Amino acid sequence: MNDIPLLQIDDLAVTFETRGGTVEAVRDVSFRLQKGEALGIVGESGSGKSVTSYAAMKILDRNGTVASGSITFGGMDLGTASEAAMSDLRGREMSMIFQDPRSALNPIRTVGRQIEDVLLRHSQATRHDVRAKAVEMLRKVRIARPEERYHAYPFELSGGMCQRVVIAIALACDPQLLIADEPTTGLDVTTQKAVMDLADELRRQSNLSMLLITHDLGLAATYCDRIVVMEKGRIVETAPARSLFDDPQHPYTRRLIAAMPRRTAGLRDLLPTGDAERGTAPAAWPATAARPLLEISGLTKTFAKKRGLPGRLLGKAEPPAPAVDDISFTLDRGESLGLVGESGCGKSTTSSMIMRLLDPTAGEIVFDGERIDQIPRASFARSPLRARMQMVFQDHTASLNPRFTARRSIADPILRLGRRGDGRSVDDRVAELADRVSLPQALLDRFPHQLSGGQKARVGIARAIALSPDLLILDEPTAALDVSVQAVVLNLLADLRAEMGLSYLFISHDLEVVRLLCDRVIVMRGGVIVEEGATTEVLTDPKDAYTRELIDAIPTIEPRDPRPGAAPAAAAAALAAR
Repeated sequence: MNDIPLLQIDDLAVTFETRGGTVEAVRDVSFRLQKGEALGIVGESGSGKSVTSYAAMKILDRNGTVASGSITFGGMDLGTASEAAMSDLRGREMSMIFQDPRSALNPIRTVGRQIEDVLLRHSQATRHDVRAKAVEMLRKVRIARPEERYHAYPFELSGGMCQRVVIAIALACDPQLLIADEPTTGLDVTTQKAVMDLADELRRQSNLSMLLITHDLGLAATYCDRIVVMEKGRIVETAPARSLFDDPQHPYTRRLIAAMPRRTAGLRDLLPTGDAERGTAPAAWPATAARPLLEISGLTKTFAKKRGLPGRLLGKAEPPAPAVDDISFTLDRGESLGLVGESGCGKSTTSSMIMRLLDPTAGEIVFDGERIDQIPRASFARSPLRARMQMVFQDHTASLNPRFTARRSIADPILRLGRRGDGRSVDDRVAELADRVSLPQALLDRFPHQLSGGQKARVGIARAIALSPDLLILDEPTAALDVSVQAVVLNLLADLRAEMGLSYLFISHDLEVVRLLCDRVIVMRGGVIVEEGATTEVLTDPKDAYTRELIDAIPTIEPRDPRPGAAPAAAAAALAAR
């Protein structure tokens, strides 16, 4: 590694003009990124991480301005570079992986063509070999059946697959600098590891520099040489990755590390020092009733494959593709059951069938002794049973009506499925729910775009518990949250479960979160259950090779036990005592 940095940022300040005046988003930021180095930028939402990277790429919003400072790439002053020069650099020399893949992809163009566009734009392929190179990039980022997916549109792919397509586009031209802005959000741990291993391998082979922006401290610890910690637009600490996690110097860095779910920590340990709840054990879970609240027997869901042109011409139908294949499990009252596995393993399909958003192909769904799979979906939407089953979604922004205030969103299930009362009683209930999820009353009249990610998560949870349900399905409820906000939300969920006797079906990619919140865990792969049991047993002594693979793929800041899938003895003891 030579002494001349590939990217050099000195005294950067970025401002935004808003209705409320000028907002200083980044202040006095300076750092160097050497050729072949991986530099991580960590911090909470609003700390200035992404704004710094956007300034480097010169893609700030129209109301954003680099107020002062300089940005140099490969000796070139980007502050004076023309848009034509920047357009040539972007994609060929500097590439970026964005957090929201669906927004980054053209919805009316196939993903294969979008990879081809980059290759052709920067003369990395010819018309004769561009398709083969595009398919190979899809294969490199671990997309199954790449020849088939080449023809897919973004809306036909899962969020995780769209993320991999964006990564394929970013890496297609072998750039010198890769800026990865939360590149693995929404990916399961094995795909996350495969994608990051690929990026790391290319970095080492091609002497590629990587700027990794993430709120996942384990990811930064695993893949970065140095780490920059930002808070409120400023850099508060910079250090080699191992030194930073072994001996953090700034109080803010220590607070972030303490809030990260890890094998040796309990739920209360994640809360900030001085929090009234810190150090107190969560309340005991309600006693389990004799009959399970939810019974799933032989549940199966198949989807007919789309026929290609030859099939349509010959009238041949593709055999159905099983998304969920003959699974069975139970969920007791007051129990928290984790459902884990890779994207496409059938987790979300299973939850959709339980919520009666999809009709099962075969099998039974029994809720509190009544078969709900036989109730037509239209009828079930108005059934009293529907009020007893609620869901918290992964995308807190998309799951809230942008035209509804927080107050109206929380009141919505009460108005639709609850017993009607006067407006005052609904308002009182909304205020009570806001207090229960620690959402300030002053925020109730704000719209979703005026709320932070953590605040929107609280609105979603308050809406879900508005009718005092028996079952709550939680679909990655903390996936996109900062670690400090995630810690508060997880403790909130644990307390609500104890206070209200809720049963949770917790769908997650984050096995460390499952350790903290779930009594039992089910591991799915390819639509079938490969392992299930008590969380302590499954995650500390997995029996199935796939479960061990999931555990080994978890990025962590802690030293690993050399045995595959093993947790440290202290962690096993803590889990057993929980």
